[in-house]
Amino acid sequence: MTGGTAADLPPIRHNDYSPLDPPALGGWDPELPVSVIIPAHGGQHRLDLTLAALAAQTYPGHLMEVIVVDDGSDPPLRLPEIVPDNTRIVTAGPSGWGIAHAVNTGAALAEGRIIQRLDADMVVCREHIEALARWHHLAGYLVTIGAKKFVEEPALTAGRVHEGVRAGSLGSLFDLSGALPSSTEQTISRTNGLRASRNPYHVCTGPTVSMRREIFQAVGGVDPEVLRGEDTEFAYRLAAHGVVFVPDMAAQAVHLGLPAQRRDPRRAVRVVAPYLAHRVPLRRDLRKDRGRHWLVPYVEVVLHADGPEERVREAVGAALDGSLGDVIVTLVAPWSELSGDRRPVLDDPLFDLRLLREHFAHDERVRFADEVSATPAPIPFRYTGPISVPPARDTLERMIRAMQDDRSGMLVVGLGDDGEATLERTEALGRARLLGADDVAASIEATHGVRRGERPEFWPAGPTPSAPAPSRSPAPSAAPVPAPSRAAAGGRDAARPAAERAPGPEQRHQETRQKETRKEGRGSLLGRLRTVLRN
Repeated sequence: MTGGTAADLPPIRHNDYSPLDPPALGGWDPELPVSVIIPAHGGQHRLDLTLAALAAQTYPGHLMEVIVVDDGSDPPLRLPEIVPDNTRIVTAGPSGWGIAHAVNTGAALAEGRIIQRLDADMVVCREHIEALARWHHLAGYLVTIGAKKFVEEPALTAGRVHEGVRAGSLGSLFDLSGALPSSTEQTISRTNGLRASRNPYHVCTGPTVSMRREIFQAVGGVDPEVLRGEDTEFAYRLAAHGVVFVPDMAAQAVHLGLPAQRRDPRRAVRVVAPYLAHRVPLRRDLRKDRGRHWLVPYVEVVLHADGPEERVREAVGAALDGSLGDVIVTLVAPWSELSGDRRPVLDDPLFDLRLLREHFAHDERVRFADEVSATPAPIPFRYTGPISVPPARDTLERMIRAMQDDRSGMLVVGLGDDGEATLERTEALGRARLLGADDVAASIEATHGVRRGERPEFWPAGPTPSAPAPSRSPAPSAAPVPAPSRAAAGGRDAARPAAERAPGPEQRHQETRQKETRKEGRGSLLGRLRTVLRN
């Protein structure tokens, strides 16, 4: 029952995993080996309790290994007496520190097909590993999440924990009636087990979560640069990869000690905010600072540089100058053909392409690619359109709003003779890739839906001018437009007799010179030079 091929599974719409039917606990034969990764820094006694609970699991011992990653503990951590059969301690090494670095270290050493991350202060029920692992035998693109409650640490020995877990009751070890429920469990309950959740990655907060090893590797592991909120940032990248999040409330656990948010909630929120603001574009509430550029943009705008240089530049400018400034532009062209070898500068056969590259080579919001990538992850949206129809000022915002209304995975807008513009949701693209779809659009239609629209909805017509714009270069024979007179401005000359307001010789001389200058080309360098010489 190792399932996982797209052909064997019904399509999962958004995060509604209802089509999957997991086996009953204890009523199936597991096949996939599991590697439990435990990052730890100090806390030897709590680690002893965690390992004692793992030693009492229902998941077959020969299919489970436990890797404790000691992240700079002083004194170093040791293996206690009660541990699962295949348990070892490794050090995180001198190349880094922190939870993310420790998890990545353990995952790199893992031999199991399933990666199970577990905190070093968690006491899990005996079916915990089995409950989460059973889903991975059905499909290869699931991320399973265990349940947890917070308790003040009671006086317990490892032996007592092992006996209590093996007997099948966490309630005999902890006063669960006074336990603090996790806020993630409330979200899970409110969204029908995350089936109706728009952003299920929000509840994938790390202390107990599992996935196939290839999924962990495909998204690049946990980001060691994120020192707080690393689990949320990691879960966001998993979502962009197209996974389905499955919470299993049968995978019960207690977390020893209250969460940091209870000790200093304001500081806990503040320390996470900058990390997520740069890396999770969907957190629009964290990107309110005007004029900022972020590590991960909200939208990638893909433009094929297959037209005149000026038209390409106009399209890039329109994309960067829209009402949604949180974008990056990818120009697609055979840039790799531009070598640095000696060449004729003016007669270069790739003259236009080189010129275009030089225009944008130093703009951090423009990048170059020979081909369109399979996915823009971790950027959540990708726009593709012809340079002949640059995005209007609010086109991107309108398109994203339309997709968010119905949660569609792709929006296709007809542009008449100019073709089409599309906006793709990255998680939908990721799901299509995970399913091995040959027809990406058809796959997205099945899992997220494809919406279609017309140009006026997303390129609204601008205001109609009341009069034609003046010509840029007036004809040489055009009569000069006199400057407003003092009479028109209500000055004192308005009350003087016409004879007194007649121009004198000097004024007539100046007017004659001005007319001659206009005939020679108003505004031209040569005209201005002749004027200077005459005067």
